[in-house]
Amino acid sequence: MGIDDRPDLDVLVRSWRRWLERREALDAHDLDELESHLLDRVDELRAVGLHDDEAFLVAVKRLGAVDELSREYARVHSERLWTQLVLGDGDGSASGAASAPPGAARAPLPFARRAHGLAVALGLGVGAGLAVKVADLLTAEPTFFIRNAALLVLPFLVAWFAWKHRPPAGALAIVAGAFALAGVALNAYPFAAGAGTQLFASEPSMTELLAAVHAVVALWLVSGIAYAAGAWRSDAARMDFVRFSGEWAVYYLLIALGGGALSMLTVAVFGSIGVDVMTFVADWVLPCGAAGAVLVAAWLVEAKQRAIENIAPVLTKVFTPIFALMMLALIVAALLQWNLVDASRDLLIAFDLVLVVVLGLLVYAYSARDPLLPPGWFDRLQFVMLASALVVDLVVLVAMIARIGEFGPSANKAASLGLNLILLANLAWAAWLHLGFLRRRNAFDRLERWQTAYLPVYVGWSAIVVIVFPPLFGFA
Repeated sequence: MGIDDRPDLDVLVRSWRRWLERREALDAHDLDELESHLLDRVDELRAVGLHDDEAFLVAVKRLGAVDELSREYARVHSERLWTQLVLGDGDGSASGAASAPPGAARAPLPFARRAHGLAVALGLGVGAGLAVKVADLLTAEPTFFIRNAALLVLPFLVAWFAWKHRPPAGALAIVAGAFALAGVALNAYPFAAGAGTQLFASEPSMTELLAAVHAVVALWLVSGIAYAAGAWRSDAARMDFVRFSGEWAVYYLLIALGGGALSMLTVAVFGSIGVDVMTFVADWVLPCGAAGAVLVAAWLVEAKQRAIENIAPVLTKVFTPIFALMMLALIVAALLQWNLVDASRDLLIAFDLVLVVVLGLLVYAYSARDPLLPPGWFDRLQFVMLASALVVDLVVLVAMIARIGEFGPSANKAASLGLNLILLANLAWAAWLHLGFLRRRNAFDRLERWQTAYLPVYVGWSAIVVIVFPPLFGFA
């Protein structure tokens, strides 16, 4: 019986091989040889009565005993089951050498693939920065950058995914089609001027601002198709992209903080000797740096994967209690000042943004958790945060409906209401599944699958706000 007759084993082996393909140290011949060894061991184990998945796990463990990359695969792969079964037998520091044929000299890596593709990431980062600056020099329209921020930068991120993960042409065509559609909608619509919201020395209309923000969300998630190498229907691939997004956000924030501090220090130092570099920093360094940092953060996620795997659980354990307390405080505040109908629009939008951050933290915590561990105190704390967020969402939903009834509908009220309903559905079912996990009624991976299955809902809603809202509300 060949591997083609064993679809479950085929999926496992292809997943294992895709992961190894990301490592520049292995070429196609090396991978074929490792896969051949792996399948031989699987066949031996099946011959003594093991099922395909059991044989695969044990074979990876045994292969990992002589191959550092297989050990690393087990260490970082999203399926923590493999971590449990493959690791735990020493550090294997010498195993990488053991895996190489005796006396064989490995060919040097191509320049582009050294340091996990740093040169390619930097080149694409420079390209993203130049795209922003060239657009700045060619257009005098102040709202152009607000509308086209995602279109100027994210194609370079897709190019990085394409170079790194080699998605099929069909997947890239889908991503390109989504970018083209967003580009047409954002630049062909006759948006009206002035919504009373000043942003980057411009005053975009409300539908223009909403379309720009939701375009970033939609195109980021669509870029995940390239990251997943086209396997966007796979729950594991979607969770990998969720994990990437959370880690990317951490790195981007650190880069932004460091870059901001360095810029201020540079301006101060040059100012002390009578040289004004503020204009140069504002016009060149900040816009180009912000765009280029998107690629640098993406490179850091993959190059420093082990480091972030240690950071992610710490971050979730630090911020989950804080956000749980914040949710409880918001409930108390809402009870003390119940008339939220009179609350400002900005306050209700801020509530929604807090809920988005809470949900993001929850999903990031799911991605960093070992699904095999039994429920513990941190899971109960997460449930408190989840239940509190659900109550806050209901309070904000009531306030929004009341405001629409009193003041009439508008683009921003409709967008906020839609987001609130989407979050409510997600939080409600997530709370139900989480409660079932705490009561040991269902496995933890149901929580992960629910969140990854919900990603297309965000894409769909964002696309509606980008494409349907502007004409629906008269481009106002």
